[in-house]
Amino acid sequence: MRDLAPTLLSWERFAVASVVAVRGSAPRPVGAAMAVGPSGQVIGSVSGGCVEAEVYDLACQVLASGEPAFASFGYSDDTAFAVGLTCGGSLDVLVQRDSPGLRAALQASVTGYPVSVRFSCEDRVFTESWMPAPRLLVFGAIDHAAAVAEIGKFLGYHVTVCDARPVFATPERFPAADEVVVDWPHRYLASTHTDSSTAVVVLTHDPKFDIPVLREALAMPLAFVGALGSRRTHAERLERLRSAGVPSSALARLRSPIGLDLGGRSPAETAVSIAAELVALRHGGTGLPLTDLSSPIHRDQESHGTDLSQRRRHAGRTAALTAPGHADGVPSPQCPEVPVLLGAGQLPRDARVGLGVRGR
Repeated sequence: MRDLAPTLLSWERFAVASVVAVRGSAPRPVGAAMAVGPSGQVIGSVSGGCVEAEVYDLACQVLASGEPAFASFGYSDDTAFAVGLTCGGSLDVLVQRDSPGLRAALQASVTGYPVSVRFSCEDRVFTESWMPAPRLLVFGAIDHAAAVAEIGKFLGYHVTVCDARPVFATPERFPAADEVVVDWPHRYLASTHTDSSTAVVVLTHDPKFDIPVLREALAMPLAFVGALGSRRTHAERLERLRSAGVPSSALARLRSPIGLDLGGRSPAETAVSIAAELVALRHGGTGLPLTDLSSPIHRDQESHGTDLSQRRRHAGRTAALTAPGHADGVPSPQCPEVPVLLGAGQLPRDARVGLGVRGR
């Protein structure tokens, strides 16, 4: 739902369907959402197409009645054309109307605050947590940076492009970036907020820029540090970093030449290669063709290491503000479905929808 927030806030009313449970194989994970607007327009997806029409109809009913609804969808053995998930799994969907509390939570999340929301339906209590987007710091205002910024934004990152040369580092050249900063890369990296979800991509190809910023980055507990360049450039870069005092353990974290071997050469193709490596690291993927593997396509989120969007440290984050009408997450008479705005150190480990305790 968090990904749909800007559009939802622009609609005067809406109904939103969220996947709250998945059993077996399903195209979309827990937390996936689809929303229907006041004129019947639709955004998002809950199943990748299998049950979209049925969920759309249910959302239209909720939009008209204002009453939340809960539904389960599964695979039908009788016919592949029956309503259900042809991949063999099943999912539960919660559909709800907009409310002042939900709008407040969405607005706070868009502003950058970590938020947890609770909803109730059919004696069930559901919670969903939204954390600020992970950061992607792109150093080097070159043509490749524009493509990396665009695909990084598409993947849900808050993208910053930084370069010390003002003639190149302009918002017009990088329209997909959330920020374009004119500063020396190492100085900006040392002064800006980073955490264990932050990804750093260095595209400068210039030792006076990339050695200082990589030295700074490799001393931080970041999720990803990569640098563009040939193998010869990489070898020379390693020697310079060793001479600068970077230990071997830190150098082992450097992903260079950056990207997976896709064979492309253009800026757009290189950006896809870099994004593929980011996604593979994020979800514990192998980077191999699925046709050559026999393992499950969708991994259990608990089975791999650092996830750029979920496994996050929260020390040092600005404490979240309390929404009007609520005190410390206590429901108010005006808004029983309460957004709980969380401060530093209070975020749940995973941003996901969870089934609460019955009867509360």
